[in-house]
Amino acid sequence: MTADDSFGRLDDDDYPAYTMGRAAEMLGTTQSFLRAIGEARLITPLRSQGGHRRYSRYQLRIAARARELVDQGTPIEAACRIIILEDQLEEAQRINADYRRAASENGPPAA
Repeated sequence: MTADDSFGRLDDDDYPAYTMGRAAEMLGTTQSFLRAIGEARLITPLRSQGGHRRYSRYQLRIAARARELVDQGTPIEAACRIIILEDQLEEAQRINADYRRAASENGPPAA
C-alpha cells in the first residue's frame, strides 16, 4: 500500500478506522453499548488481525442514532429494530422513486 492509498481511505466512510475504545469515546458511550448493538446485529464491526473490533464512520453514525433512541428511553433491542426499519423504508422509497423516474422517462406502457 502506498501513502496515496492510505490518505485516500481518510475520505472512505466504510473504512474501519476507529478502535472500540476510540469509537465509544467519540460517541460518549461505553464499549458494552457498542458490543450490545453488535450483538443485536445493527452493526458488524470489522476485526483487526489481532481480533479487535474496528468501526467505520458510517457505523459510528448508526451507533449515534441508536444511542439517541436509547437516551430517549427506548430499549436497545427496539432501538436497533427501529433503525433497521428506517433504513429499509429509506431504501424502498429510493427504489420507488427510481421506478417512477424510469416510468416517466419511458412514457406510459403500451396496451
